[in-house]
Amino acid sequence: MKCLANTVIAALVFGAFSGCSSKIEDSEAIFENAAARKVNIDVFRAEVQEYYRTKIALPPDLQEDLESGEITQDQVNERIAAGEFAKFFQFKTLADLPSKLVWVDSSNLPEIGSPKAKKGGTAYAAIQDFPRTLRTIGPDSNGSFRGYLLDDVAVQIAHRHPNMNEIGPNGNYYYPGLAKEWAIDNETQTVYVRLDPKARWSDGEPVTADDFLFKFFFMHSKYIKAPWYNNFYNRFFSGITKYDDLTFAVKVSVNKPNFTTYVFEDIPMPEHFYGELGDDYTERYQWKFAPTTAAYVIEEGDIRKGDSITFTRQKEWWAKDKRNFRYRYNYDKQRIQVVRDNAKAFEMFKKGELDGFGLSLAEYWYDKLPDDDPLVENGYIKKAVFYNQRPRPPYGMWMNRSKPLLDNRDIRLGIQYSSNWQLVIDKYFRGDYQRLNHTAVGYGPFSHPKIGAREFSVDKALEHFAKAGFNKRGPDGILVNDEGVRLSISLTTSYTTLKDALTIIKEEAVKAGLDLRLQVLDGTAGFKLAQEKQHEIHFLAWGYGAEMYPRYWETFHSRNAYNADGSIKTQTNNLNSMNIPELDTLIDEYRASTNSSKMIEMAHEMEEIVHDDAAFVPAFVIPFYRVGYWRWRHYPDDFDVMQSSSSSEFGFAWMDVEEKKATLKAKRSGETFEKSIEVYDQYKNR
Repeated sequence: MKCLANTVIAALVFGAFSGCSSKIEDSEAIFENAAARKVNIDVFRAEVQEYYRTKIALPPDLQEDLESGEITQDQVNERIAAGEFAKFFQFKTLADLPSKLVWVDSSNLPEIGSPKAKKGGTAYAAIQDFPRTLRTIGPDSNGSFRGYLLDDVAVQIAHRHPNMNEIGPNGNYYYPGLAKEWAIDNETQTVYVRLDPKARWSDGEPVTADDFLFKFFFMHSKYIKAPWYNNFYNRFFSGITKYDDLTFAVKVSVNKPNFTTYVFEDIPMPEHFYGELGDDYTERYQWKFAPTTAAYVIEEGDIRKGDSITFTRQKEWWAKDKRNFRYRYNYDKQRIQVVRDNAKAFEMFKKGELDGFGLSLAEYWYDKLPDDDPLVENGYIKKAVFYNQRPRPPYGMWMNRSKPLLDNRDIRLGIQYSSNWQLVIDKYFRGDYQRLNHTAVGYGPFSHPKIGAREFSVDKALEHFAKAGFNKRGPDGILVNDEGVRLSISLTTSYTTLKDALTIIKEEAVKAGLDLRLQVLDGTAGFKLAQEKQHEIHFLAWGYGAEMYPRYWETFHSRNAYNADGSIKTQTNNLNSMNIPELDTLIDEYRASTNSSKMIEMAHEMEEIVHDDAAFVPAFVIPFYRVGYWRWRHYPDDFDVMQSSSSSEFGFAWMDVEEKKATLKAKRSGETFEKSIEVYDQYKNR
């Protein structure tokens, strides 16, 4: 639900995911004896059952008013006592299921993956930093390493077919994951699910309706220290009903045409694993590998802290013969090692020590691995360009309006005009990337057709800086105000591969008298800085979810910027500390609207407000992804999908172990193969 586009930028270079780094310490068990542990589990189970019994499905707006302090808990309790609201958790029998439900399994959709795929081999990839935790929820958990643990591998209730750009009626553009079949009541916005009885957690326990009930307890809980998830699950869902161990229904609060997405693309939480959930959650589960529905697990001894992590495919994975999964997740093992230096990682790739490498950065595609490189010319390494119609992450500079200087709109406008992103695109990216015009691109009519990014202009930058009181040049060329304060602002990022691009931005800004103090942090430190709202300007891109329209609540609503007492709210995605009442009103109306035409109109109006406020500097958008890979790695014939963020996202690739041996032998002896440079553009936006 929430992620940075670290995965994308890492794939530019490594063809893998960027992780997180920190000092790692083994967590110690808090309960040292079985008796104490049993007491704790029993207490926790009683807490969960009491929560199931008492949790009320408050309307989203009321929930938000309560959280913001606009109404009191006592006022809400009075309305609850009056029976105004239904219970969130309900327990019924199969006899209570609506009789007119139409059950769907989407068995008519074309199967994904290739029958040519072979199982076996070990795939080698790299990350820049070692992750801080194996938790996928809570502090420090949202590094892009989570793709290996969750986002790209977990089996959901159902999965959107990657070659369908619509949701479809009754969810029939989805194929079954954990679900055997489903039914949809559009009037009540309820999705009914029958689980596949074969579905299992990786520890052998069955996946049941109780795991989905527990998911809501987990996501509502303060134990997880994840306010974004607390808000999302309180806002988007209004109840879950259990009918039996394999049958349940989820009611969605938001009245949107694609409301089914919020149910289908969710995964459960293993209730049996989190039996000791409590205030020590972050420490207790820091290095525990949670049971998964996915093909890969981390076995004992597979974590070498600071060095590597190995994922092993389950030989008896419950979905190994399941349609749409049987030709995927083909490697026996995936070894992900830490390689902090890009140049070293690239040399490892050229030696065959890494199977693939992202080449979206121009210097890698054109200079470091050109088409006439002997490795390419002789057919040992293949090159490919993939286009698709998934909205691309918007890279840009997020200014924290709560910080001195940046609370002044003229300063922000001056920064806009002193940011020469077109030069970066032309010089550093060789014109391959496109200038980003605003925050929401790739959404068809929802994307504003007329807003353009502000062009670099020293004169306009100086004009706005002067309005803010910075009208004199110091001896170093940097503007100062009458008090002698230099126009100096920190620019941070965790994208090490873009240091040179941001250096150009820094150097160009000096022409307008602006000192941008560039600091490139590791993945963990950068993400933590932004989440705690300690940054001044932070450069990043947010990854996109499954919606067919842009979301504004997380990034721009004031409730994700400030607490009820006026203090800064941390661990949210409002990195601008945006607090504009007019924008808040539009966001609230937009979230409640079911009228597509009205939503498009409001989306355009919101983009105009964000543009006028000038706290976000649009940088660039990458219309493709480019990869290099050794010839023993294979993709399905004419591989590309309409909706994808990387060539590895769906686990389609496989390796031929014997071909690897033959290729390395041929390279030593001078034997060559046919050159291969492919462009997959059937889904290119034209």
